[in-house]
Amino acid sequence: MLVSLVPLTLLGFALLGVLHRHDVWDEDLGPAIQERVRLPVYGGIDDTVQHIFQETAWPLLVFAALLTLWHVARGMRIVMKALNAIHGIDEDRSWRRLALTDLALALSLSGALTVAFLLVVLVPRAVESGWASTGLQVLAWVAATGLFALAVGVLVRYAPAERPDARWASVGSILVVVTWVVTTFGFAWWAGSVANYKSAIGVLAAFLVLTTYVLVSTTIFLAGALVDELARKRSR
Repeated sequence: MLVSLVPLTLLGFALLGVLHRHDVWDEDLGPAIQERVRLPVYGGIDDTVQHIFQETAWPLLVFAALLTLWHVARGMRIVMKALNAIHGIDEDRSWRRLALTDLALALSLSGALTVAFLLVVLVPRAVESGWASTGLQVLAWVAATGLFALAVGVLVRYAPAERPDARWASVGSILVVVTWVVTTFGFAWWAGSVANYKSAIGVLAAFLVLTTYVLVSTTIFLAGALVDELARKRSR
């Protein structure tokens, strides 16, 4: 999942290029990064982003989408094995069905994360400032959280070889979503307010914290799935 963040980031910038929303980088993302890194480092990052914007948008978008799906689909196969172990079942699906399930789950998760990213960065910009902008930002985060909850529900329902009982909400899913949102806000606060990217130690610390964030996120997901399975066994 850590590796898939690279093409997923490329996909996000490619989408901004297709939508002609270079202002998101020039006015928000770029200045925020510029304050935290050395000038030569920011120059390299900005040059890369501007090069992405200037490239032929659709071929780059297709390439980024395919690369993202490839890496996320590999991650989905590990999710299947983990959930099968939690449910105590053996994998009996054919390789063709497994491949299609990998692709479908990768599409749902990547699509949810990409749309959530666009909602968070684009919707608040519909209004320049004031309470309306703040309200739109809150609504965007609520919608993004809902998309993430939907993606979690799809994974829990369709990743295992044996589908669990369908429910619109569960203790495990709620635990995953709430804990992930809190963890994400904590990581975002650290990355934007505490982290120091101007030294080698600071960059190493940032990478370690990012790795920890991904590890915590996957652990939260597995813990939620385990809570749901224990609840099902208790109800039986």
